[in-house]
Amino acid sequence: MNHRTSRPALAIAALATGVALLATATPAAAGTAARAAAEAATAAPKGTFGPYGYGGVRLGMTAKQAKATGKIVLKWRDHCSGWDYKAHRNPRDEIGLYISARRGVAVIFAPKGVRTPRGIGTGATLRQVRKAYPGVKEEVSGWYATAPGNPKAYYYFGVNRRGKVEALALGLKNQDCVN
Repeated sequence: MNHRTSRPALAIAALATGVALLATATPAAAGTAARAAAEAATAAPKGTFGPYGYGGVRLGMTAKQAKATGKIVLKWRDHCSGWDYKAHRNPRDEIGLYISARRGVAVIFAPKGVRTPRGIGTGATLRQVRKAYPGVKEEVSGWYATAPGNPKAYYYFGVNRRGKVEALALGLKNQDCVN
């Protein structure tokens, strides 16, 4: 598998900004401000990976919804279509995220340099992963932990022989795209 601002703090700041704008804006501008505040509250902070998605694309979004974000580009189509983030293009043989025909956005691979809300990214040690995610369990294909804050999702940590994370993914527990 290839591939710090807290969500509550961001949501509170966005809500406060929206309320302040609503109090001083015209009715037409108020609707725009409210929509902007709502979008800011639901989007993952820049650089934070999970627990619901990354870069404006959320787990469970349909392909149509995810494409409408303007953040992704199709690489190939099948039962699970392969996509890349426009800002984080992968080599031809690698995929940035998978979208299932049945479940929507099913698996998102972390682009280089992004971290989970608990500070884990590629290059982290297995020891750091275990400390950040005490419930992490080893399986045949890597290490898995439920994504704190989203019981329907997991983090995948691909750990190399030197005990370092070389791949990080966020996926739906019921995804049907990868093993």
